[in-house]
Amino acid sequence: MPDNKMKYTIDSNMQFPMIEIALETGEFAYIQRGSMIYHNAAVTLTSELNAKGSGIGKLFKAAGRAMTSGESVFITKAVSSNDNGIIALAPSTPGQVMPLDLGAKQYRLNDGAFLALDGSAQYTMERQSVGKAFFGGQGGLFVMSTNGIGTLLVNAFGSIKKIELQNQEITIDNAHVVAWSDTLDYNIHLENGFVQSIGTGEGIVNTFQGTGEIYVQSLNIETFANIMKNYIVTDGRSSSSGNPLGGLFDALT
Repeated sequence: MPDNKMKYTIDSNMQFPMIEIALETGEFAYIQRGSMIYHNAAVTLTSELNAKGSGIGKLFKAAGRAMTSGESVFITKAVSSNDNGIIALAPSTPGQVMPLDLGAKQYRLNDGAFLALDGSAQYTMERQSVGKAFFGGQGGLFVMSTNGIGTLLVNAFGSIKKIELQNQEITIDNAHVVAWSDTLDYNIHLENGFVQSIGTGEGIVNTFQGTGEIYVQSLNIETFANIMKNYIVTDGRSSSSGNPLGGLFDALT
């Protein structure tokens, strides 16, 4: 009987990480859609709805998360037909990949943080309040929560730092949050109200309370995307060509 415990290696000699997972007969792993680089003939990829449950309820959960968070309705399942199954993965953004051991500890994941989960563990799509779903964009109407025993691979934009709370409180820019312990209470809100948030440049934040772990990423993909807008060519020219005078010229022409 396959134990579905994920056997993986992270290639540390590469500038950006690539993960190779070994699967035995009947073993499987869930992977982020579009993350596969290569696999051998023993591995078959199938797609499943990105939610647990059955029937129309499962479809609504998957569709609700996709519509409000931008993530896929589907998740990919990699299954091996013999003891030599190999599949390689890479995250969609350049950054660190970190394993989280599931069992006594369980986690909730921010959008885009999920990379892979072995078949011995499970995940559920946990319903959030409307305010958290739409105001924070944190996983949409449903946030991914883990359960069971196994290994979860999360990825980040940049490097990952673990913050540990012992009956404490901390506020973190929501775009820097990767994953957090399910033992923590969290509240997504504007930093110091709407006007102050505009003035400080700190928008939506996440305040955590209690005892547990939080994993944060060093880079903010939303900030990076806003910077890159200045260099993206539209209608045959960039919006500002990376130059303030270029931006003024674009605005006047």
